[in-house]
Amino acid sequence: MSELRVALTGFPNCGKTSLFNSLTGSRQKVANYPGVTVEKKEGDLHLSNGQQVKLIDLPGTYSLRPQSPDEQVACDVLLGRKDWTEQPDLFVVVLDATQLERSLSYVLELKQIEKPLLVVLNMMDLVEKSGFDIDAVKLEKELGLPVVGAIGTRKKGTLALLEKIENFNFEREWKPIASYQDPQNRFKEVERILSLCQTEKKQEVPFSQKVDHILLHPFFGTVFLSLVLLIVFQAVFHWSEAPTEWIEQFIGILSQTVSRWMPQGPLQSLIVNGMIEGVGATVVFLPQILILFFFVLLLEATGYMARAAFLMDRLMGGVGLHGRAFIPLLSSFACAIPGIMATRTIENKRDRLATILIAPLMTCSARLPVYALLIAAFIPNDPVWGPIRLQGLVMFGLYFAGVVSAVAVAFVFKKTILSGAKPPLLLELPDYKWPDPKNLIIGLYERARLFLKRAGTIILSLTVLLWFFSSYPKKPENVPGTSIEYSYAGRMGKSIEPLIQPLGFDWKVGIALIPGFAAREVMVSSLATVYAIETEHQDAEIEVELSDRLKSDWSLVTALSLLIWYIFAPQCFSTLAVTRRETNSWRWPIFMLIYLLGLAYLASYLFVRCATWMGWA
Repeated sequence: MSELRVALTGFPNCGKTSLFNSLTGSRQKVANYPGVTVEKKEGDLHLSNGQQVKLIDLPGTYSLRPQSPDEQVACDVLLGRKDWTEQPDLFVVVLDATQLERSLSYVLELKQIEKPLLVVLNMMDLVEKSGFDIDAVKLEKELGLPVVGAIGTRKKGTLALLEKIENFNFEREWKPIASYQDPQNRFKEVERILSLCQTEKKQEVPFSQKVDHILLHPFFGTVFLSLVLLIVFQAVFHWSEAPTEWIEQFIGILSQTVSRWMPQGPLQSLIVNGMIEGVGATVVFLPQILILFFFVLLLEATGYMARAAFLMDRLMGGVGLHGRAFIPLLSSFACAIPGIMATRTIENKRDRLATILIAPLMTCSARLPVYALLIAAFIPNDPVWGPIRLQGLVMFGLYFAGVVSAVAVAFVFKKTILSGAKPPLLLELPDYKWPDPKNLIIGLYERARLFLKRAGTIILSLTVLLWFFSSYPKKPENVPGTSIEYSYAGRMGKSIEPLIQPLGFDWKVGIALIPGFAAREVMVSSLATVYAIETEHQDAEIEVELSDRLKSDWSLVTALSLLIWYIFAPQCFSTLAVTRRETNSWRWPIFMLIYLLGLAYLASYLFVRCATWMGWA
């Protein structure tokens, strides 16, 4: 029995992904479509008759006339335009049942493509709350297509959907309906179908509209959004304290155990100082990263993310950006790479390019280990007001500084190299809904898996490489200075020290900055390796915390200067690579690298000069 390929299609925010997760669970994989950076999600499932099904979650699209790269890929699959994808045997059209009028027009448009179609009325739990009733049996008759109701977030309707797929009549002749090619005819047909299948039961303002009166208010909505962001950053520090301490204790015990059982020598130094100390210094920040992603996923699942974009449209419009740019920029708080990829939803090319160029200024999760290390080491966790503490406030300030910088840079770009009129914001606001815990768990699992994979590959490789350069060649007894200064890494750090000294950095910071250009979080593991090796050569306790080593070796001005450097520094080769793919040119990633490096150097230099003038240094 050959594998059946089924593709989910529908509007953005129609619940496709929730339905996909409900059907496939953990049996899914994520890759990119060949030749493009558009995400491709596939999952496996089995029908009751033993038939194996490959389920594909297509990017959201509003019609068969694509306006963005995401929609272009979806339309290429729907219309069979590309040779690089196997054609699905069945298209499942997922509709937001609360927005049936707009969704039905898409179904009628799809009836022109001569492909097997099956309709899912998703979010049926919200229909009744909206004061409407939909007769699925009548709708199936009027559309001439199988129809099933579902609640993707609760797995309701999934068994009925699988039964429909299992009993689907693939031998039926699918002919295009010529009258549906005209949009006016489609709208008339939608009105006719709605009049027969949808009835209004009561005149009551929907819950979402009631809440939006407050949350979309120019003043109260902005205050609420600011409070949400502040709570997120406070939680990143407070909620993570216990699990971070557990991981630190485990790494300390592991380090001591290996040191005790292995004889002293290069191999012990490699495993303890290179691998355990280096990689462990990054892994301890996993709880903080997961907490940040938990809130991002929660805001998306509840429907509030689109409201945040609406609220930010006025601010972003003031600098010439489109309101849709907010969602890619907010995604960049997790990682600039999916943030840059998410700009595909922006139709205007200049707005899209401006958003790509400022996305790295958003404080991504890779910066979080660096921020958390330096803040914990140099900023006291004193209460400021109520539950608000100084460390969380400083973290909020760093994120806020990134946003302000991005807005300022966007303003300059839109007035100069990317000038042009700002298009109006057209944004669909989904109804508020309770998030599905399973989807949140799957999202957090994927983030943890990717982070640990990165720690076990890129960070481990660079840390081991840095250990070698920091340990060799061995210093002869009659040569002055420390062993690490005599090493290859020490020499490289010394060579760039005159360049970075005006920023308050010494040669040890220079050593960590070099591998840190591959990935920002490598900075932490690099510092851990450098100081572990130096501490070992000084016959001190290996178990001394990295933060304690930094406090004894750095000034507050050095720490703050490095924090300012990391607001701007483009220390991520992957971001430059995805920019190259999205812009199809090396011109823009090179420009991004130069302007971000220039901003980082200038900001840190000015801070150190001001600190010196004020007597802080």
